[in-house]
Amino acid sequence: MSQLIPSLFGGRRTNVFDPFSLHIGIDPLDGFFFNSALANNVPSETSALVRVDWKETPQVHVFKADLPGLKKEEVKVEVEEGRVLQISGDKRKEQEEKNEKWRRVERSGGKFLRRFRLPENAKMDQVKASMENGVLTVTVPKEEEKKPEVKTIDISG
Repeated sequence: MSQLIPSLFGGRRTNVFDPFSLHIGIDPLDGFFFNSALANNVPSETSALVRVDWKETPQVHVFKADLPGLKKEEVKVEVEEGRVLQISGDKRKEQEEKNEKWRRVERSGGKFLRRFRLPENAKMDQVKASMENGVLTVTVPKEEEKKPEVKTIDISG
């Protein structure tokens, strides 16, 4: 189920796969102008902003999320029916002490949840995740693209 992207030339559509069109319940510009957790039914007062990069190679889909300060035990990676990859967790906020006054707070904290619908060629039973230096990497292998079988027919006569 490929999504089509309109061409800049003449408004025609081209058959180009658009991974952002498969993003569940979130605007493709997620995280640029608003808190993405609102679209994921996570209360806004406890929402953390987590950005995820999605790269596709001929063999795999690779997701990378920066999660500084989190341990792997604080992050959950799940696959659901319908080829949905879900990344969730909880980034703890620092508490203000009585004798302290915060001058600026730019780091987000709270619960986060990101969901992505994967293409049909994803091998959902072989998903792997690793975390190193605060970067979560989720690797989803792809099925080999089947090339059409060509059979040569002898011409009689």
